[in-house]
Amino acid sequence: MNQTYQNWEMIIVDDCSTDGSLEIIERFISNEPRIKLIRSSWNGGAAVARNTGISIAKGRFIAFLDSDDLWHETKLEKQIQFMLDNNVELSYTPYNRYHANGTLLGAFFPKSKLTYKDILKSNSIGCLTAIYDTQRIGKVFMPNISKRQDMGLWLRILKQVEYAHCYNEVLADYLAVQENSVSSNKLTAAKFQWRLYREVEKLDLKTSLYNFVNYFYYGVKKSKA
Repeated sequence: MNQTYQNWEMIIVDDCSTDGSLEIIERFISNEPRIKLIRSSWNGGAAVARNTGISIAKGRFIAFLDSDDLWHETKLEKQIQFMLDNNVELSYTPYNRYHANGTLLGAFFPKSKLTYKDILKSNSIGCLTAIYDTQRIGKVFMPNISKRQDMGLWLRILKQVEYAHCYNEVLADYLAVQENSVSSNKLTAAKFQWRLYREVEKLDLKTSLYNFVNYFYYGVKKSKA
C-alpha cells in the first residue's frame, strides 16, 4: 500500500489461516478497493494459492509477496520501469536476508541475467522479487507441487524466453531462517528438488544428477554468503 507506484491491484489469497489475518485484511478492504480477498475453503498450499491469484489478476504485471516478506517502497516503480525500458519479460532483484529474530544476515546478489539452465542448477530468483509481463508472454502458472513451485514457474517462463534479467538494487526483505518454515527442512527440500527435475521437468537421470549436485553446491555457497 506504501508503494510509490500506485497503479496496483493486491490479491490476497487466504489459504485457511487461523492467526487472525482475515480480521485485519477485512479492515483494510473496507477503505481500499484495490485489495481483493480470496478465501479458500481448503488448504491447497502455496502453488494453488498463487495460481488462484494469477488466474484472477487483471494487471499486466504479476508479482508475488508472501505474508512474511517485505517490499521496499520503490520496488514496483523502479522494476516495472526497468522492464518497460528494456523489453524484459521476467525480472528479479537482489534482496536482504533476515533471521526470524530480526538479525540481518546480509544481501543476496544474483547474476545479471539467468537462463533455463542456470535456474536448473540454482534457483537464484527470490519469489518476492520476481515480476513477469503477461502482455509479452501471457499468464504462466506454477506447477502444482508442494515445494519449489516458484522455481518451476521460472523454468516454464524461461522455456519461452532466453533470459530473465536482474534490476541490480536491493528492493525486498526476505525472512530466510524461521523455525518450522517450509524452507527449514533441507532433506525434504532436496526430495522435492529431485522430483522437480524428474517429474515436472522430465529430465533424464544423468541431467538430473548433474543439476542436483549443482543445487547442493550453490545452496551451500548461498547460505554462507
